Amino acid sequence: MAPITYLDAIRDALNEEMARDERVFVIGEDVGTYGGAFKATEGLLARFGRDRVIDTPISETAIVGAAIGAAYTGMRPVAEMQFIDFIACCFNILTNFAAKSRYRWGAGVPLVVRGPCGGGVGGGPFHSGNPEAYFAHTAGLKIVEPSTPTDAKGLLKAAIRDDDPVLFLEHKYLYRRLKEEVPSGDYVVPIGKAVVRRQGSDATIVTFGAMVHVALEAAARADEDGIDVEVLDLRTLAPLDRETILESVARTSRALVLHEAARTGGIGGEIAACIGEEGFEYLDAPVTRLGSLDTPVPYSPPLEHAFMPGVDKVVDAVRTLVRY
Repeated sequence: MAPITYLDAIRDALNEEMARDERVFVIGEDVGTYGGAFKATEGLLARFGRDRVIDTPISETAIVGAAIGAAYTGMRPVAEMQFIDFIACCFNILTNFAAKSRYRWGAGVPLVVRGPCGGGVGGGPFHSGNPEAYFAHTAGLKIVEPSTPTDAKGLLKAAIRDDDPVLFLEHKYLYRRLKEEVPSGDYVVPIGKAVVRRQGSDATIVTFGAMVHVALEAAARADEDGIDVEVLDLRTLAPLDRETILESVARTSRALVLHEAARTGGIGGEIAACIGEEGFEYLDAPVTRLGSLDTPVPYSPPLEHAFMPGVDKVVDAVRTLVRY
């Protein structure tokens, strides 16, 4: 076990998978000579060469389009978005071609599109996106967002080995702020399986990504008030681990769904509907949702702090939920 950062874990997964399978290659803006905007691909060019670490023009559509074509020929591309916000440029080819390919004519697209998401770093409205809800509506796409270095490495390896397209979201706030011991040998974390990060009996917070750590801090604060909060880390948003969600809610009888994206139209609505439709008998209170405000992400750090669902807001929501 070696202590490494979230960013190191991403880089290790790429190194190991490229060494394991010569079909794996990386493509994107500045992924080669520069080593990526956040240095996630640093060192790959020197080790694997320009045939497998491909710098591209500034065109997300070209990056993902080329990657889809390569996947059709048997390659396993990993396409990097410098910031995940720019994935909007290739929405059509991801949703209408990559996602539907297996259904339409039986051809899988073993493609990973990965990149930094989320706020908390003063990136403003074009560099702080959380686009998971846009893509969760599209059958055929898997969506993953790890919250720890161990999961970042294991889930990225699993995504690269998957025979269908995976959108891999890496919260940039976690890149260099998290460090933990990560297994040094070959391992994968299964796609589609949630995990309980903290056990509790009074309420469940269902969340993912950086919000897992907000939820854990809020749970510790709530514990001072005698409120025992369970924190469930989804890890995968499509497919959604409905069974583990319902098992947790059955234990606690209350649910708060927390995500960083704007509340309206967010993935939390689907999760809340799942709990309401399939777990109504367990509930002692309505399912609550908490997300960011329905505005673009502000540049100003104080405004961004007010915009996002921080620890204080989560604690207040939990207190209200248990008093219902």
